[in-house]
Amino acid sequence: MTIRIVLADDHSVVRQGLKMFLALDPDLEVIGEAQNGEEAVKLAHELKPDIVLMDMLMPVMDGITATETIRRELPDTEVIALTSVLEDASVVGAIKAGAIGYLLKDTQSEELCRMIKAAAAGQVQLSPAAAARLVREVRAPDNPQALTERETQVARLVVDRMTNPEIAETLFLSTKTVETHMRNIFRKLEVGSRVDVARAVERADRAATPGLP
Repeated sequence: MTIRIVLADDHSVVRQGLKMFLALDPDLEVIGEAQNGEEAVKLAHELKPDIVLMDMLMPVMDGITATETIRRELPDTEVIALTSVLEDASVVGAIKAGAIGYLLKDTQSEELCRMIKAAAAGQVQLSPAAAARLVREVRAPDNPQALTERETQVARLVVDRMTNPEIAETLFLSTKTVETHMRNIFRKLEVGSRVDVARAVERADRAATPGLP
């Protein structure tokens, strides 16, 4: 099945270059181009692409805001940040907004195609430099939103699709205690569903081991 892609970048030369080498892969098809975040959101609604390749610095609406909007309104469309910006706030902001990947524009074309296909299959894709910055943020000892050891255990069982009663039985806790842990996890990770918790845990795991697919 062909992976349908929308390119979002305010530089036409960048979009044309991406379009040219992505066209060389028969499994990839560029179906639309946007020059700012607002256009990216509009095109995503109109075309329902599998992937949006999103620049972070764009006029009208920035890439992080556009990513958050697309992921909230079109959960079947994945967003990959493709940018020249490598700053902690940008990396963390993109991942928190729901991006499944954070790649730099100097990524080799063959590697980019491979990563797009992996992202379309639901696999988190981070450049090594972006992964290092994300791990540093997650591991920051003074981070007041870091999960406790018990909350981390609960979150990992959420990845295994366990219900609260099942988690309680596994960890020898009361269901009420698990519910309290879940509320704390939602608050600290700034998410609103168990699916989002699982995605956050999987991103952190893959970021900690960049070599994983």
